Amino acid sequence: MPGPLLHLGASVLCAHGGTATPTTPNPRVLVGGQPTAVMSAPWAIAGCPFNVSGGPSPCVTGQWVVAATRVMSNGQPLVLMDSQAVCAPNGTPLLPVAAQTRVIGS
Repeated sequence: MPGPLLHLGASVLCAHGGTATPTTPNPRVLVGGQPTAVMSAPWAIAGCPFNVSGGPSPCVTGQWVVAATRVMSNGQPLVLMDSQAVCAPNGTPLLPVAAQTRVIGS
């Protein structure tokens, strides 16, 4: 399904509300003047409040597992608003909340 490309300035959260940002933005493809994100690069998560039985167990990184099938950069699929990711160490998803809407990929 087509969706907007995610970029460095997109709003992406872990399932618990921590803020996710790409560790390696892709400068070869820009949208709105900002680098996009490729599936292979992990995302760093800050501010995740998740805990288990009173002990902290926050999301630390997120890795995209489903991304664009037809839009690539340097042979890597670009990340879309409807892409799917898994956070480590607890396996919850990343949730894209807001991104640019001018460039759509599939």
